[in-house]
Amino acid sequence: MSETTEQDPQAGIEAMRDRLLEAALPHAAFDGWTEQTLRRAADDTEMTPLDVYRAFPEGSEGLLDHFMARADEQMVRDVLELDLDQMRIRDKITAAVRLRLERAAPHREAVRRGLSHLGLPHRGPRAMRALYRTVDLMWRAIGDTSTDFNFYSKRALLAGVYGSTLLYWLNDSSAGHERTWAFLDRRIGDVMKFEKAKARLKNAGVRLPSPARIGRRIAERRNSPFRV
Repeated sequence: MSETTEQDPQAGIEAMRDRLLEAALPHAAFDGWTEQTLRRAADDTEMTPLDVYRAFPEGSEGLLDHFMARADEQMVRDVLELDLDQMRIRDKITAAVRLRLERAAPHREAVRRGLSHLGLPHRGPRAMRALYRTVDLMWRAIGDTSTDFNFYSKRALLAGVYGSTLLYWLNDSSAGHERTWAFLDRRIGDVMKFEKAKARLKNAGVRLPSPARIGRRIAERRNSPFRV
């Protein structure tokens, strides 16, 4: 046992997780994020079943989550290296999405298998948590400090942009994924148009009709003896 592990057991577990993940990636591209992939990674790293359990009590589910979390962390480091003060908001977000995908390029098949794994209905909550973590970290990395309703709307909009771009990227065979980046630019452009329209309505004092209020009026009209 290393001195670092003795002084910080959690650091030792993180190191085991990273070693298992690195060994698992080639297998995940073919076998998916399965227990078999985790066992093969353990064999490759000569870890005992107890070591594997300590690293990933949830088994292959934890392995996949670690893969996505490490990718998010790397994306944040990449974004923070940019000259953010000289960039527009749309350029910052575009860069964050692009950096996240570019880093994943060597493991595109593993990413594809991960999406298939998370696409099953009973894994929906886990998939939503992973998506939220990614878009939340993107906004935080570029310096977003919103705390009102915009906090949630920004993340919801970015989730749509990132999710659709990820699916496009998985099937893009163009050189340097040029079609993906063009697709991303269009999606970001659509979001910016929506945000500008929303801001104009707000500045003009226009209030959108409340669905609940409309529903009440319909119900009242339906129950009125004078309805036409």
